[in-house]
This record gives sequence, structure tokens and C-alpha cells, in this order.
Amino acid sequence: MYSFKTEVTLQQVMSVSQVCPGLYLSGLDSALNLGVLSSRNITLIINACGLEDVSYPQLDGLQVLHVPVQDQPHAPLRHYFDPVAERIHKNQTGSTLVHCSAGRSRSPALIMAYLMRFSGLSLRRAHEVVLEQRPFIRPNAGFWRQLMDYERTLFSRNTVRMVRTSSGVLPEVLQDSEDTNTAAAAAAYCVNI
Repeated sequence: MYSFKTEVTLQQVMSVSQVCPGLYLSGLDSALNLGVLSSRNITLIINACGLEDVSYPQLDGLQVLHVPVQDQPHAPLRHYFDPVAERIHKNQTGSTLVHCSAGRSRSPALIMAYLMRFSGLSLRRAHEVVLEQRPFIRPNAGFWRQLMDYERTLFSRNTVRMVRTSSGVLPEVLQDSEDTNTAAAAAAYCVNI
């Protein structure tokens, strides 16, 4: 069963989480910090916070891809799964930072889609990889459904289902015998990014 902490500290929101070598996840404040960007050699920012007029620090070669999606369950984040994953995959000049307002919903969902597409991870395992690095992520129920549809499109199966709980509709992990193989693939993939 998916679990989460209801209290998230300001320090956590302002933190930058390294999902794999060369791939980072954060909220908006960290993405605006020149020290964060330069110390991690960020050359590509995926801006999923819904704001187009963000003024990033001036860095040579910095590219920004804007994902104009609000953090609403009906928002069509799925339209950006492939373009964002491809752009992350093609960024060979430095590291990529994917951010939304707090780094809890849109940006983790985009990274999970990337991990499914380019490392062959199941949704279950992609979620575990991101959650290990940023324990307070919580994509909204609509984004979970879109990720589940994407997993079915990629792999013709689902490793997560949505269930009603006292905390709302949350994802529940399904048993997946193939996940032990994909965990090893994920570890190998993240080392080679």
C-alpha cells in the first residue's frame, strides 16, 4: 500500500533529490538557485510548475522545456510523458533538473514516465526508485491513472491499481514477479546515465 507523510518540512521542499546520476528532482525554489544549477552541471530544466514566465539564473547552454500543466487530476500530463522523456534522454551535455512547484506531484510523475520508457521499469519500480530519493512525493490520483495507462501502453500490463482509502484514492502495488528483474535493470541503467 502506498504510504506518505502528511507533514512536509520547508527544508524537504527546498531540497534537490538525485534520482539517478545526471537526473535531479526539485521544487521551484531550488531551480531558481544558481548554486544548485551550477554545482550539479544542470544544462536542461524541465519546468512543470505551470508558470511560463520563470526567470532562471543565466547559465551558458541552459535549456528549458516548459510543461504547462496545473496540478489538477484532470490536467493532461500524459501528453508530455514522451516529449519530456525523450528530451531528458537526449540531454548529453550535462544534467537534467525536473521541477514543479514543490517537487511532489507533476515532476515525480514525469520522472516515473521517463524511467518506464527509457529503462524499462514497471510503474511500481519507477515509483520506488523516485520515492527512495524523495520520500514525500505524492502525484495526484489523475496523474497516477495517466501513469497506469502509460504503463499499459508500454508493457501491456499494470503493476499498480487505484484504491479508495481513508486518505483518498491512492495507488496500491500489485504483485509483480518481473519486478525483481527490473530492479537490477534500474540499478544498471541509473549507473549508465
